[in-house]
Amino acid sequence: MPDHREEDRPPDRYALIIGGSRGIGAETARLFACNRYNVAITYNKSRERALETLEKVRECNPHGSHHAFKVDVRLYGDVEELARRIEGEYPYLNVLVYSAGILQLGGIEELEPREWREVIDTNLTGAYYATKALLSSLRRAPWASIVYVSSIAGESGNVVAGPAYAASKAGLIGLAKRLAVELAGYGIRVNTVAPSFVETDMTRQFLDTPEKREKVRNLHPLRIILQPRDVANAILFLADPVWSRGITGHTLSINAGRRT
Repeated sequence: MPDHREEDRPPDRYALIIGGSRGIGAETARLFACNRYNVAITYNKSRERALETLEKVRECNPHGSHHAFKVDVRLYGDVEELARRIEGEYPYLNVLVYSAGILQLGGIEELEPREWREVIDTNLTGAYYATKALLSSLRRAPWASIVYVSSIAGESGNVVAGPAYAASKAGLIGLAKRLAVELAGYGIRVNTVAPSFVETDMTRQFLDTPEKREKVRNLHPLRIILQPRDVANAILFLADPVWSRGITGHTLSINAGRRT
């Protein structure tokens, strides 16, 4: 791995945020743009939300090359087409962030096979698809980093999320550890972030009354409700070739003291 210094960061930096239209992914896209990255995001259902995020990205870096692509991460053909389009727009890819995900609640007795497949395909298999399809772009970069957005549910069984969600997020941690070894020869670092409860549209149902908000705060010794920016900051840190050049195969837990 090159001995990067602050002054060695190239002026042209390229990041792709899979699932970058909302929540943690959207804030990550904005933060990378504010740090002079050219940023591409993907979305599946809401083009309107993707364009809103893209506008915030452009406000942070008005001279950058920014794009939004519609992709169903469950379909390898879609992800392959995304890789071709990225190669058409960027000379290489420095950062791949996989933030696509859906939540699953309830126990195994209520969990239907269809729901299991949908959660695993979106949260875990899509990360494999994206990494495989975009690897050539990452390998061409002078430095590259992959960050998967996992969850406290992948580390602990004592969570609200159900077994499909927990299994998918634990799978991301295992995938990152294996790829950290496999891709080290290319100078590509692979890490995960594992946040606890983060206030997003996906978790709004747990925060829609003062009583619910207090309950969530009490889960965490710091008595705070994590925000998308808290996770985006950690992703930026893990992606950076100077700040975290020696970190790979690591899971950075962002849990306000919940797992100590």
